[in-house]
Order: sequence, then structure tokens, then C-alpha cells
Amino acid sequence: MFDIKENLKKLPDCPGVYMHKDKLGQIIYVGKAISLRNRVRQYFQSTAQNNPKVRAMVSHIAEFEYITCSTEMEALILECNLIKKYAPKYNVLLRDDKTYPYIMVTTSEEFPRVVKTRLVSKDGNKYFGPYSDAGAVNQIVELLTEIYSLKQCSAVNFSQGHRPCLNYHIQTCRGVCTGKVDRDEYMASIDKVMAFLGGEEKPLVKALTDKMQKASENMEFEEAAKYRDYIVSIKAISEKQRVTMAGDKDMDIVLPVKDERNSFIVLFTVRGGKLSGRETFQIQSDSSAERTELVSEFLKQYYGNWANVPPEIIVEEELPEKELLEEYLGRNGHKVRILVPQKGEKKALLTLTQNDRMEMVKTLDQKAKLQTEKQEAICSEVAQIIREAGYRPEEKKAYRVESYDISNTNGVDSVGAMVVFEGTRKIRKDYRRFKIKTIEGPDDYGSLQEMIYRRFRRYKEGDPSFVKLPDAIFMDGGLGQVTAARKMLKVLGLDIPVVGMAKDDSHRTKSIVFEDGREISLRERPMLFKYAGTIQEEVHRFAIEYHRTLRNRNAIHSVLDNIQGVGPARRNALLKHFDTIEAIKKASVEELMEVPSITESIARNIKEYFS
Repeated sequence: MFDIKENLKKLPDCPGVYMHKDKLGQIIYVGKAISLRNRVRQYFQSTAQNNPKVRAMVSHIAEFEYITCSTEMEALILECNLIKKYAPKYNVLLRDDKTYPYIMVTTSEEFPRVVKTRLVSKDGNKYFGPYSDAGAVNQIVELLTEIYSLKQCSAVNFSQGHRPCLNYHIQTCRGVCTGKVDRDEYMASIDKVMAFLGGEEKPLVKALTDKMQKASENMEFEEAAKYRDYIVSIKAISEKQRVTMAGDKDMDIVLPVKDERNSFIVLFTVRGGKLSGRETFQIQSDSSAERTELVSEFLKQYYGNWANVPPEIIVEEELPEKELLEEYLGRNGHKVRILVPQKGEKKALLTLTQNDRMEMVKTLDQKAKLQTEKQEAICSEVAQIIREAGYRPEEKKAYRVESYDISNTNGVDSVGAMVVFEGTRKIRKDYRRFKIKTIEGPDDYGSLQEMIYRRFRRYKEGDPSFVKLPDAIFMDGGLGQVTAARKMLKVLGLDIPVVGMAKDDSHRTKSIVFEDGREISLRERPMLFKYAGTIQEEVHRFAIEYHRTLRNRNAIHSVLDNIQGVGPARRNALLKHFDTIEAIKKASVEELMEVPSITESIARNIKEYFS
């Protein structure tokens, strides 16, 4: 058993990083210290003087580890890396998915689309971003696509007599597939889209305001409310402001926003002397965290991987360890200053952004209100589906929906995927993957029944990973999938509503299918249409990703492990060095020998095998 008192005596008097762990061995806090001996001892002395967060953390410390460093700067860099790696419970954490979303306008296509992406390529398309708020990106894409009735499908060529999808019939797409859309007129709309994404929001807001007023005058209040919500969304997700400064300076302004429930960082970017961007980052922190602590941790985590940090960062309060932070941010060879301006144009700029922050807090509340309204609408739709399936739904703020899909290649490497939604939220921690074990060949119904049986058998056995039951199951498919799932649920003695999400001949969602064969068209229910489409895309993506991973793993095994002299260790070394099988195929004997443990004879075996 770890003896804390004895190990405190062994701590060295030098810079380093310490890691507190709980009784399960999980890292719950990472910190740095000029003197490990002095800093770590403080946690276990005079705990009554510590704030509630520290007292709570200390009560869970079962052991600690430390790593010594040569300098405080080295300790700071290591601390940042470890916080990012382990995301400890008691550290202030930037809630970050590591890859920020972009908005892509597919200008390489004859009729471009507006889509969200996390990959930027040199493919002839236009990219805007990155944005910190994925939800805001979804709103922008949905808003622009609907306002300008843009093409939503990825198809580029359409056969003669092609039938338009549901988006065309509910008037959210012009119907490029009909061949009757004027390209010049369409591209004029795309130009307006790109102008908006570039910061020119006023024309769009004005056009929407005019439509709202006209609808109101005609007593079309539902239509007017729709345009009002569009305007609110634009203001909520607007990234661009324009304020000119003297000179041609680049700087960032970092301001905290904190209330009893949430903490945010608002980042304003000044480029070329203009205040040209604003992003909002939610911060995971204890309610007792100081505002300066939020800002310091944000600077370390946000700029930690940047090659080009702006030369000046403006904050509103002096930060502890400011000089050390400046040294850390400028470690790539250029000087970075953290300033609290007292007068002049920088002070005026800080005041302006502080005022903007106050307004933005109201916008955040409005965004939350809109999200709540959307959640309520989805809840109402799901409740109606449960009723139409012959059940009486409980009253809930968000219904739990599970969906399942099968993926294989002609019955090989067959896998199943389960995704979970609670209202509009994807509950990724509850997603599950299944490798199909008892079914051979391309039998989707049999594979589906195996997956359903295994999932709900685990529930019956009390497995904590499967303990929550769904309020409804939305199957990716029609009556066949619904019937297969219901049979297996009955075997297990469970009675859960099951419906199918059927597609038309063009593989587009068209209707909800019930166990008795009834179908309801989604043409008149656009909210449910989008919800079902989102679930189908997510479960299909999750299943395909797992299948692809399994297939690639097997492909790697079958190719490299068949070469004489290449075992698992050399196979991994080759892949680490060359990244892909294709690169290994093209490598010369000399290039192959650059890999550790690959001798000349093994290199020749590899060349001979691929020849």
C-alpha cells in the first residue's frame, strides 16, 4: 500500500510535475512545481485553509507520482502535455475535440453545396473556419442551405428521369437533379453564401428582416417567427466584427465569462489592425476556479500546439506567472507579451470587447433557449411515434433512442453498431460495437438479431455498460429489420417500441415503418425527417468505421505477416516508418533497411514478396 507520509519525505527539491491519483490508480490532478518537495507537501498540510475544490481533491488522493525536470519551463510544457493526455478531473480543462470544424463550399462541383467538415484539402473547394462551436457550424450550414434552397446530396451526375428527393418536395432544395435549375442564378446564391461566411452578414440579415416584416403584415405569424429565429441564429453564431486600429497589428484578446453554472472563454482576434473574429470556448472547471486561473489554463492549452502565436495577448487582469507564460508561448523563437492595457487604443479595444462580451452573454442565453425549443419539438415528435406504435410514452424532457446497423463486405468481417440519442444529443459514451460471431455470410437479419440479443442479454445480466433501456428503437431499415428486432426482444421478455426508418430507391429517408406494416410519410413532418436522417447517418457512419478498421487490420495481417522474417514487431516498425502498405511496396531495399531491425535479407524478402 502506498504510504503518503513516507513518500513525501522522498520528494526532491527541484522543478517537476506531480500527478495525484485516486484509489483506482486514475490521475485526478496534474500540477507543476518549482520545488516538488514544497509544493506537493502543501496539499497534505493545513487542509482547512484550502478552498473546497482542493479539500475535495485531497480527500480522494491515494497516491502520487512525480517527474523531475531541469527547469520550470520544461515542467510547464510537460504539465500541458499531461493535462491534455489524461484530462484529470480536478484540472481546469478546455473542452476541445482536438479538430475544429470548418465550413466547406464545394466550388469544385457544378452546383456547390455547403457542408461541415473537419478535414481541409487542396481539392478546389472553399473552406471557412476553423470554428470552435460545432453546434454553431451545424446551424450555419442548415440556415444557409435552407434560405438559399441549396443542393444537399453529394451526387454530381443525375440520370435521365431521376426522381427528386424529399428535400425538393418540402422546398428546402431547388431540385438540381431535375435539370431545370439555372446555374448562373444558383451561383449568385453561392456568392452570397461565401460573402456571408467572409463576414458580410448585413445583407442577409436585412433580407430576412424584410421577409419577417412582410410575413407579419400578411398575418403569417408562423412564417414571421421562422425568419425571426433565423436572425437570432445569425447573431448568435456571427464570428465577424470590424473595428479599425492604428497600425497593422496582430493580437488576441482573451476574456473569461463565468456564472454559477458555466464557464467560458471569449477569444477576440485582431488581424491587420482589425477586430475580425470572435470565438467562444466552454471550459470545464470547478465553480470555485478563479477567473485568472481560467485564462491562464486556456492560454496554455489553446496555444500549446500553435506554431504562430500572436505577438500580443490582451487580458483584463494580471495573471500569476505571467513571465513564465510569455516564455512558454514564445518558445518557437518570437516574443509574446501578455498585456493589461491601462490607456490608449488598446484600452479602448479592451473596453469595446468587454461590452461585446456582456451582449454575447445574452446571445448565449438565447442560443440555449432556441436549443431548448428544438429539443422540445423533437421530444414531441418521438412521443407521437411511440404513441402511434401502440405505446403510452412517459413524460420526459428527452427520450432515449437507440439505433442499430450492420456492415460487412459480402458477409466478411461482419460487424454491428449501436448509437444512442437523448433528444438531439448524441450520447457517444453509450455507443457500442459488436463483432458478429454466430452468423456466416451476408445475412443482415440474422446479424441484427445476434446484436440485439447480445445487447439486451447484457442488460438482463445487469451489465453496467448496458443498464439503460431505450424509450424507443429506430431501426435503420424497413419492416424486415423491425420484425427481426421485435422477435428477439420477445425472446428476452422485453417490450420496447421498435420502428423502422425506410428509404426510397435513391437511398433517401422517406418514412417511418411500424411493426404492423403501417408507414407514415415524412414529407409533411420536416423536423422528424431531419431527426431520422441524422440518426441514420450516425449509425451508418459508426458501423462503416468499425468495419473498415477491422478490414484494414485483417488486410495488414494477411499482407505483411506472410513475408518471411516479418513478425508483429517488424510489421509495426514498418508501418510506423512508412505509414501505409503502398509506401512499403514502393520503397527500395536501402529505404527499407532504414527501419530498425530490418536487415538486408529481410528487405529483399519484402521486395520479392511485393514483386
